Amino acid sequence: MASQPPALDGFHFIRLLGSGGFSDVFLYEQQLPKRSVAVKVLLTDGVDESARARFVAEANVMARLSAHPYIVTIFHAGVAGDDRPFLVMEYCSGPSLADRLKRERIGVEDALRTGVRLSSAVATAHAAGILHRDIKPANVLTNALGWPALTDFGIASALEELPVHTTTLSELRSSPSDTATSGSRSVGLSVPWSPPEMFSDDPDPDVRSDIFSLAATVHTLLAGRTPFEVPGRSNGTLDLMGRIERGMITPLDRPDVPASLTAVLRRGMATRREDRYQTAVDFARALQRVELELGLAPTSIDVPNLSLGDARPGPSADGGEQETRARSVATIRAQPAAPKPADPPPAAEPAASAPAHAEPEATRVRGVVPITPQPSARTGPRDEKPAAESVEEHTVLRSRPSADAAEGTGESAEDAATAPHDPRRRLLAWIGAGAAAVVVLAVVAAVVVNLVAPPAASTGPGARPGDGGSIAVTVVPPPVLVSAVRAPDGASATFTWKTADAQKDDQFTWQQEGTTNGPSVTADRTVTLTNLTPGVPVCIDVATVRAGRTSEQLKACAP
Repeated sequence: MASQPPALDGFHFIRLLGSGGFSDVFLYEQQLPKRSVAVKVLLTDGVDESARARFVAEANVMARLSAHPYIVTIFHAGVAGDDRPFLVMEYCSGPSLADRLKRERIGVEDALRTGVRLSSAVATAHAAGILHRDIKPANVLTNALGWPALTDFGIASALEELPVHTTTLSELRSSPSDTATSGSRSVGLSVPWSPPEMFSDDPDPDVRSDIFSLAATVHTLLAGRTPFEVPGRSNGTLDLMGRIERGMITPLDRPDVPASLTAVLRRGMATRREDRYQTAVDFARALQRVELELGLAPTSIDVPNLSLGDARPGPSADGGEQETRARSVATIRAQPAAPKPADPPPAAEPAASAPAHAEPEATRVRGVVPITPQPSARTGPRDEKPAAESVEEHTVLRSRPSADAAEGTGESAEDAATAPHDPRRRLLAWIGAGAAAVVVLAVVAAVVVNLVAPPAASTGPGARPGDGGSIAVTVVPPPVLVSAVRAPDGASATFTWKTADAQKDDQFTWQQEGTTNGPSVTADRTVTLTNLTPGVPVCIDVATVRAGRTSEQLKACAP
């Protein structure tokens, strides 16, 4: 049951907005200036001094971040006449993301835009030396402009104060709930959106822990459920923790979600911190690239003027280069080719068969020759294609070596050709010819089906192409640096690049590192940066955009 709203000078109580374990939130009307405000009041019953200290710390944290457009603004803090501390905050009249999920299906464009904006808020907190540590849909409100507003910094901690103490695995086992708390020095965590490092007895979260929760929140917006929740199965706290620790993300069952976005979210929720994006800005840029891929205008990243190296926990696994790479993949044979018969008779060679030395190519129908039905050898489990690679798949139908018409009789071709023409042999020959004709018709029908109905693309984890054939992977070639020249006065720099197999419609996205400007798109293969600080190196990230696909990035620097 909610507590009684305190009497506050200059504020008129309207109604209760919500209740939590340590505080209640009320809607008041401020008299001067006249506006609606949300007042968060700390409960006094059962609240110790550490809870009071955290409440004060939350006020100080939010005050440091209040200028950000996607963080709830705090106007005032004080102690009411009944000795209860309170915060006067911006009133966000819209629903929280958790409430929106109950009412509607959130589109991909909306989820991307929200993800970039929340990344801006999280990056700003990290630049101020603050971890949020409880990012989830319920803690993202919607303000009067329809923008997301991150709130509830009640368990936030300063980076210099790490490591922090939180709920341990043993404590969760004794009190399994999605949101759990422990002793006086411990703070709560929301398990469905928490990274695995928070479940240890001595957790040491860093900025990448917030990135995990951020990616999990965006995934929740698209899936309508938490990332590790499996419909129709037990989804208790311990079940979720086990899946989080094993990285068992439930696939997104939405055909409108591109594979590139699925890859970005999976990397953001990687089990090992070294495999995640190393900063919130890196994560935001990856979401921007998906926006560009979908033909959307990139959402701006709103962070203070800071070096993007700030709050970076350490060098990334890829050496610090830009994220979301599409690896170069060669043609992969889905199964080994059938062994070629030794010394096939010349008469069995089809007129339209491909030369023996011809190289395998994608989307090519080879000559088909008669074969007798034989059990097909199944290959073992195939490697799963990395989710980060957004590629086109082409099924290649390959001909199998012809089997000798006399193979089923136990005789060689030579014996069959020279045998006496008795009625039984003629009957067997007609039967064999009829069976071969049936097989030819079946193979031709399979060719037509493959040509008319191309293989369906699958974006979920574990998706595999159909049996047989090969997979041809199309990868857009990345730019290659030609030159990076700094002007003599150091105030400008010109970068020039080229691409392999350049095409007329090629475009390029480029972005200057160390700035918050969104990616720019150009058809030129050169760009000049101006108003630079002499003596300070400048770098840009360039990627090729071809037929709606984006290559891996080139990082070019001018000293």
